[in-house]
Amino acid sequence: MTRLVTVVGGGLAGSECALSLAARGIPVRLYEQRPGGNAPAHRTQDLAELVCSNSLKALRPESAAGLLKSELTLMGSRLLRMARRCAVPAGGALAVDREQFSAMVTQAIEDQPLIELVRKEVVDIPEGHVVIAAGPLCSPGLSAALSSFVGGERLAFFDAAAPVVAAESIDRSVVFAQSRYEDAEADAGDYLNCPMNKNTYEDFWNELVGAERVLARDFEQKELFSACQPVEEVARKGIDTLRFGALKPVGIKDPGTGRRPWAVVQLRAENKERTAYNLVGFQTNLTWPEQRRVFSMIPGLENAEFVRLGVMHRNTFVDTPRCLDSTFAIPGTTVRLAGQITGTEGYVEAIASGVLAAANVAADLRGYDRVRLPRTGAFGSLVAYATNPDTLPYQPMHVNFGIVPPLEGKRLRKKERYVAYSKRAQQDLREYLERRPELFCDAQGNPLGALDE
Repeated sequence: MTRLVTVVGGGLAGSECALSLAARGIPVRLYEQRPGGNAPAHRTQDLAELVCSNSLKALRPESAAGLLKSELTLMGSRLLRMARRCAVPAGGALAVDREQFSAMVTQAIEDQPLIELVRKEVVDIPEGHVVIAAGPLCSPGLSAALSSFVGGERLAFFDAAAPVVAAESIDRSVVFAQSRYEDAEADAGDYLNCPMNKNTYEDFWNELVGAERVLARDFEQKELFSACQPVEEVARKGIDTLRFGALKPVGIKDPGTGRRPWAVVQLRAENKERTAYNLVGFQTNLTWPEQRRVFSMIPGLENAEFVRLGVMHRNTFVDTPRCLDSTFAIPGTTVRLAGQITGTEGYVEAIASGVLAAANVAADLRGYDRVRLPRTGAFGSLVAYATNPDTLPYQPMHVNFGIVPPLEGKRLRKKERYVAYSKRAQQDLREYLERRPELFCDAQGNPLGALDE
């Protein structure tokens, strides 16, 4: 008899995981706290509710978001198929009628005989094979249980992420590699420096303090900004506050002038390959268009490609590089995590983590090797980033080409590079799936990736 799998959370990740397990013939008990539990961002009782935008981002396979959708099609995502059936006009993006989409997912789960839907809040980690997909607003009871399970210092409750830029888009004629003199252990290239003279700094400061901000929701506003001050709030305390804080030029000499800059914005390597850098100290609550406008005033970032923009919101997530293994499982247990609680941001990324969780639970139950997606793929590179112990400090990330392994051979222009990334990723994934038919077929032996439309 196939053992029952418990999935906690009826959002995108949990719903995808439950349906993917059932497609493989594995029975599931799916817990969802609504309508009884506290869910301040939700408005309905339906599963897989989209609480923010109704857009699942770009469809073009030469974009990271589009490539992820291509990968999920190959792996047989149930929710992605439903999203396509609920699509509304959105140019080159996949946007859905959110009510129709959630209702369709809910109906599919209620109609699936192998899924038992339980409307109840879970406050302890269940026994047996478990997938925790509780989402970024994980309930206090379950948060406490998970904190005890992984260690209190390994669970965060606020997402205060600084923007990240692609290394290839940084103007290296202006920006230079150098660590502060007191950071003698840092390797050359770990930090890049964007020097500012007095006029440049003051122009930047004026635009920063006057830029449009995102309004935090009522239930998170007070807690969020007492936990971490956005860079624009720090700047409002005085024109020189940043110069004596995150932008202090102490220990830095601009090789172009031979002098210490008036201020300096430091960029820290986001990964071992140094394909992406984050803006140190730039946690922000500016709107995304304003981030692009204001932060592009920083010398050397005028044409920067922002692979992640800054966010500040209520977000429960674990320190994945130090809590989970390379398959998002808690080492030594039969518990694994999926969705935004792993620190993987985005709707489609949540769906992808549900696909991956289901495949790996199936592998554990049936004695197969676990799934380790090719590092070259959109989701494979995100999983590698999220579970790499060198990712420090860890902040939530979505799929982007800034964290995929560089291409071999001659350097390509941006558009050509992205096409090459996509072709390489899809070929590598197809070859991998062909080698793992035991994990990517349904209960009748049909490939899960075979389109039914």
